Amino acid sequence: MSRSRRSPSGVFLSALALAGCLASGVLACSGPQGPEGPTGAPGTAGTPGKDGVPTPVRLLDDKVGRWLPENRTRLNELIATRGIASPTFDPKNRPVAVFDWDNTLVKNDLGDATFFWMIRHEKVLQPADKDWSTTSRHLTTEARTALNDACDLAAEPGETLQTNIHTDCANELVSIYTGGKTRAGQAAWNSPITLTMNTAYAWVAQLQAGYTPEELRAFARSAYAENAFNPPGTTQTVGTTSGLAYHVQVYEEMVDLIETLQANGFDVWVTTASPQFVIDAVSEELVGIKPNRVIGIRPLTDSQGRVTAHLQGCGTVADGEDSLITYDQGKRCWINKVIFHRPADQQLLRTADAQGRQVFAAGDSDTDLTFLQDATVLKLAINRNKVQLMCNAYANLQGRWLVQPMFVQPRAKGSTLPCTTALDAAGQPITDEAGNRFTQDYEDRVYALP
Repeated sequence: MSRSRRSPSGVFLSALALAGCLASGVLACSGPQGPEGPTGAPGTAGTPGKDGVPTPVRLLDDKVGRWLPENRTRLNELIATRGIASPTFDPKNRPVAVFDWDNTLVKNDLGDATFFWMIRHEKVLQPADKDWSTTSRHLTTEARTALNDACDLAAEPGETLQTNIHTDCANELVSIYTGGKTRAGQAAWNSPITLTMNTAYAWVAQLQAGYTPEELRAFARSAYAENAFNPPGTTQTVGTTSGLAYHVQVYEEMVDLIETLQANGFDVWVTTASPQFVIDAVSEELVGIKPNRVIGIRPLTDSQGRVTAHLQGCGTVADGEDSLITYDQGKRCWINKVIFHRPADQQLLRTADAQGRQVFAAGDSDTDLTFLQDATVLKLAINRNKVQLMCNAYANLQGRWLVQPMFVQPRAKGSTLPCTTALDAAGQPITDEAGNRFTQDYEDRVYALP
């Protein structure tokens, strides 16, 4: 599979060359190393120079040039003061950095792209007994009826839906996922969004039931290959629904950041509300994060190792309850569970001890806010004008927030953010990470690349 990022010279790197780089280690794929200490020996990580001051292995590549200068400086400070050059660095308790995936590490959404690919390539399976409630307990009666009307003739139970012939079936799947409504305009979901659940996102993972993880990873790689080299802004038609994104591009600045963090001893993770086997299929090749450092929507598997439509739980939410995924506060839960190994009854809570939290976090969405607020040193917001996230970022409590325009197709200036009146998914006024309501609305200031 081809990798979508460019080399510093702007030339696409071949999949073979990139595979060779990755096989040789993260530094082999990177651009020029950052400055070393005055007399530090090259390649001796953290070795003191004659002045006794250890130096970072590398800093951000200054030829990857779309970081705002102040953001590059602050990130380099983080690397220098928390990585292996720090006198307090503990290799047995490495500093943790956590990134969202879609629209943070890549332009657009690979979970969406894979779902659309599965429909276009007729990989979605007809549910058992043609009972759509088996794919999600959260579908409304109206949605199940609409799916039966559109999809019953498309396949027998357990067979792949012929969505290219039965375009009404494809259209109904897309409408329920992207709009939360049937094509007739009826609500598709009971309680579609909570602080731990987005039923549509979960449904994408649940509709992968019946396949093995490796089969699903192959789907994701194929979907990425179809999307990666389309020009930004390219759209596709699924069924007869047009205007759907058909472009996924890795942000080379974020790849450089990840490689630099890892080279300096950080433990780097991804948390995503896309399906686990979609993102861990490509994470190592695209951004250098191993599959075991990806935390996505994790399904339960059956005795044959095939994915089911039920999901692993977190915190006090049991396996198969299907009410908590890596979404909003659910991301905190899974970070506490998988990375920091907190007890189940503490996983949904912010850990009081800063040593038990990530030092750095990056995201683009309101539903990334909780795990960004938990970060103890720096919090990077990719600006897509999302109200909760950007109110926090512009308020900049304790000076720990960085705002970065999107690296590909940054949008125009957004409207003033209604920080004082906006509500969260639970219907409560939005707050900063200290739990305080906002006292002013913020102008969107940081939206253009240098």
